[in-house]
Amino acid sequence: MAALDPRLRLPVWAQDLLLAAFVAFLQVQGTQQVGAQEAFDRLSPVGIYLHAILLVLSGLSLAVRRRWPVPVFAFEVATSVMYYGSGYPDGPNWIGVFVAVYTVTAYGDGRRPWIVRAGLGVLVAGWLLAAIMYPPGDGIGWLAFRIGTAIMAAVLGESMRMRRVLATEAQERAERAERTREEEARRRVDAERLHIAREVHDTVAHAIAVINVQAGVTAHVLDKRPEQVRETLHTIERTSARALRELRATLGVLRDAGDGRAPAPGLDRIEELAGLAREAGLDVKVEVAAPPRELASAVDQAAYRILQESITNVIRHAGPARVTVEVAYDPSELRIRVTDDGSGCDGGGGAGRGIEGMRERCALLGGDLTAGPRSGGGFEVYARLPLVGSA
Repeated sequence: MAALDPRLRLPVWAQDLLLAAFVAFLQVQGTQQVGAQEAFDRLSPVGIYLHAILLVLSGLSLAVRRRWPVPVFAFEVATSVMYYGSGYPDGPNWIGVFVAVYTVTAYGDGRRPWIVRAGLGVLVAGWLLAAIMYPPGDGIGWLAFRIGTAIMAAVLGESMRMRRVLATEAQERAERAERTREEEARRRVDAERLHIAREVHDTVAHAIAVINVQAGVTAHVLDKRPEQVRETLHTIERTSARALRELRATLGVLRDAGDGRAPAPGLDRIEELAGLAREAGLDVKVEVAAPPRELASAVDQAAYRILQESITNVIRHAGPARVTVEVAYDPSELRIRVTDDGSGCDGGGGAGRGIEGMRERCALLGGDLTAGPRSGGGFEVYARLPLVGSA
């Protein structure tokens, strides 16, 4: 069966109003149809009107059953006790009571069962007194039917309440899971942005430092040794072209995968890095422990960027200096040490974000990095990167 179009459904208040009118009509009309005539003959004209008024009020009170379930339940109990205590004719005058029992359990908060028990206790006491008017066999059946139906209404209401609670909890869990997914997605985006920022910083800072030194050399020798200018300009050209290639590869992560961008640089380019530093005026010595190991791409790239940033700091802050680059492979970690004997006061690590970025790279891979002035002069950067997961 197709579900009813939500636009055709009545509002909740209209549904309850129709239910209340129907129950009121059913209780009055049903009692007149099934009630014993002799019971009506015993009533005075006022009693006839009063019994109808009680049945109508019992039904109409259900119009606000969801808004005030406990007061409606108490009112239904009171009118039912009053009705049977007055000796009015029997009939389907229990419908309002059972709807109220269902409502107070279905729309309660689960913390007031004593209200339902107390109300049902009062009802059972009233029904016991009313059952005395019937023959023993009929009275027991009459009483059992009402008590059993009331219990069924309470159980059904509690079942509906638990279904609603479970549905609410499931919805809350789904919302929490969705928020967790959104937060995780934001964290991944932030991490990727930070990664791109580091790559851009390392690439640009190194290139600008080399170009700045070469430009200064060009200005100094332009008049004295013009033949050296050409070579210096070639160095600037190579450095800027290399930086542009690395920037294109770095920013390529913003495009779709498989766009043909170049792989990230690693330790296999350490001699190229040292060569550019030598062209910038540094005396660079590279010591790589044999045999080199094939590294995981994240470790390889991080090691290269640490070396690049360390050499860039020497170019920018240490002045003409001798630089020693040491790379050693232990069974469980990669060790990198970059030392210089320059005259810079702190190796450039105190004011900028370069050293902080190197520490972050190490921390992301489970390693650590220390950097600071050497006791005999110059500056030292020492990093350890774990090799777990490396090829």
